[in-house]
Amino acid sequence: MGRERTFAQVDVFAARRYGGNPVAVVLDGDGLTDTDMARFARWTNLAETTYVTTPKSEGADFGLRFFSPHGELLFAGHPKLGSVHAWLESGGKPGNGDVVVLECGVGLVDVRRTGDTLSFRGPALRRTGPLDDDYLDRIARGLRIDRTDILDHNWVDNGPGWAAVRFHRRLRSRRPRRAATAMRLTT
Repeated sequence: MGRERTFAQVDVFAARRYGGNPVAVVLDGDGLTDTDMARFARWTNLAETTYVTTPKSEGADFGLRFFSPHGELLFAGHPKLGSVHAWLESGGKPGNGDVVVLECGVGLVDVRRTGDTLSFRGPALRRTGPLDDDYLDRIARGLRIDRTDILDHNWVDNGPGWAAVRFHRRLRSRRPRRAATAMRLTT
C-alpha cells in the first residue's frame, strides 16, 4: 500500500460496542490498486472492507468501493452505512444537507442522516427471476437439505449477488456446513 492511510473499523447496527456488524473503512483509498484493496480486505478478515475515493460523478460526495475477502462487490448495505458514518466522523460534509451521495458500482446512492440514524433506499435489482437447477443443487448440498425441501427461490441481487431461498419450516433449526457459509452466492 506504500504509505500510511487512515482507516476506521465501524460497528454497524450496534446499540452497544462489539455487538454489531463490523466493517473496515479506508478513508483515503485514492491511488490504491485493485490488488492492494483485495489484499488489505483479506488481511482485515472482515466480511467487507471499503475504500473512500474521489468521485467521478458530479453531485457525489465521495466514491466508495466494496471488497470482501473473496473479491469486489458492486454494492453492500451495512458497509455503506458504516462508511458514511466514518466519512462524517472524519469531517466529511455532504453537499446536499442531510443527504450524503456516494458513488459506487451500482451508481449514485443517497444516504439520509436523521439525527444519529443513517438510512438508504436500496438500488434497483440487477438480477431477478428463479435460480437455475445447478445453483439450487449447490445450495441444497451446502445447507445439507434435500432439494425438494426448497419451496421457492429467486435472485434478489442489487449488487452483492444475493439469492433468496424459502424452505420448509421444519428445517429452521438446521445448521449449514461451515464451508457453505463461505460460498459466494453468485454464478
